[in-house]
Amino acid sequence: MPVDITVPQLGESVTEATVATWLRQKGETVNKDEPLLELETDKATMEVYAPVTGVITDVLHAEGADVAVGAVVGRITEGAGEVHKTAEAILSPAVRRALAEHSLDAADITGTGKDGRPTKADVLEHARRVAKTPPATAAVQPPQTVPDPPAAPRQAVSLPPSPPDPEGREERVRMNRVRKRIAERLKAAQNTAAMLTTFNEADMTAVMEARRTYRDLFERKHGVRLGFMSFFVHAAVQALRDIPAVNGEIAGDEIVYKHYYHVGVAVSAPQGLLVPVLRDADRMSLADVEKAIAAFAAKARDGNLVPDDLTGGTFTISNGGIFGSLLSTPILNPPQSAILGMHKIQERPVVVAGDVVVRPMMYLALSYDHRIIDGREAVTFLVRIKEAIEDPQRLLLKV
Repeated sequence: MPVDITVPQLGESVTEATVATWLRQKGETVNKDEPLLELETDKATMEVYAPVTGVITDVLHAEGADVAVGAVVGRITEGAGEVHKTAEAILSPAVRRALAEHSLDAADITGTGKDGRPTKADVLEHARRVAKTPPATAAVQPPQTVPDPPAAPRQAVSLPPSPPDPEGREERVRMNRVRKRIAERLKAAQNTAAMLTTFNEADMTAVMEARRTYRDLFERKHGVRLGFMSFFVHAAVQALRDIPAVNGEIAGDEIVYKHYYHVGVAVSAPQGLLVPVLRDADRMSLADVEKAIAAFAAKARDGNLVPDDLTGGTFTISNGGIFGSLLSTPILNPPQSAILGMHKIQERPVVVAGDVVVRPMMYLALSYDHRIIDGREAVTFLVRIKEAIEDPQRLLLKV
């Protein structure tokens, strides 16, 4: 008896997805709860699992097709055939994608993951080694002399279109839904919001000293490294309490002030920049924040973020400094009204109590919607961040 493979609920406000990859093909045997295909939404990539054990007898929507929630994308005949038990079924989506992109076989790769499974890093390293292997030397053909064509007449009106690139130096790849949605949202933010950016800088001496002093103890106690982001998340929550407009949004002709603090933290993923959300960040300790960020980063790297991880944020923090950015103007993440940009820490001469000293400094940028946030509020918010970072005891005392 055939059993339908359907598109599951995809999260808040998501009604359709694109079939990204069929992980199993028609005629293959599958185990119950084994990943069958990947769906891309405008928020994340997610897997659809086999509802029963059996053979895939129908594939109704090919890769690239748009499908609605609840749609039937294929069918499995329950109990038919012998169920396979290959190791490939337990590879992560990111690993399977990397294998396909580089035309590699998992059996050829020595894995460093759990139970010897290859990780994405293993696949990429193997691909680099293969690429460095010199190809077999081919016989060199002597160049052939071709007579020069006659000169084109000066009165030529137009040139013919450029021929296809014969050397394969161009590549056309279909834009995935995540990238398309990122493009749409960022452009919408520029078109809709009265967006501008204010800047300040923070002396990172105190935070860096706290990390040096307590780094090992913190990691032994909590099992995670103490980073800078947790300090900035706590500083942002405190500043959001002081300046409520920065945590609000415009809904029609109303302003919605939010008395909860869901802080989005931008992370880089293979499919683009994603912003998982730390829900109720005001209730999280520094360790809670660091653990959550580490978990989000791992899920983003492996393509396992789900729509609920990415929705509901009230404010966003982006750290371009990890890529070496010294200064930038971040773009709003609608419908939020502000985003904080962190940047590279760089030693610079500054004046302290009349003396010129060298300090580790970070430029801070706050992009905001001037329709809801006044300049005074934006500047004050950024000063609150600066004060908390330069004197972390304020975070403990909440002053």
